[in-house]
Amino acid sequence: MYIHIGEDVLVGSNEIIAILDKESVQDSPITQEFLQTRTKEIINLSKGEFKSIIITCHQVYLSPLASSTLNKRTKYENQQIS
Repeated sequence: MYIHIGEDVLVGSNEIIAILDKESVQDSPITQEFLQTRTKEIINLSKGEFKSIIITCHQVYLSPLASSTLNKRTKYENQQIS
């Protein structure tokens, strides 16, 4: 199944490794270092400020959607599969 992560982009739910909120990323030096090493893989879907970061197997997305919204979508999908 696919999850809409913003700006008409769909990501396979089996590809998602982590969904992080902006504040937790800003407070974590380890996460900031990870993102600095992945600058070529980062795709900014936000036209303004991003609210969450989605880490997948091949890309890192900056999403305009809140991490809580994205987590609800993944939980809803998991309920549909069960």
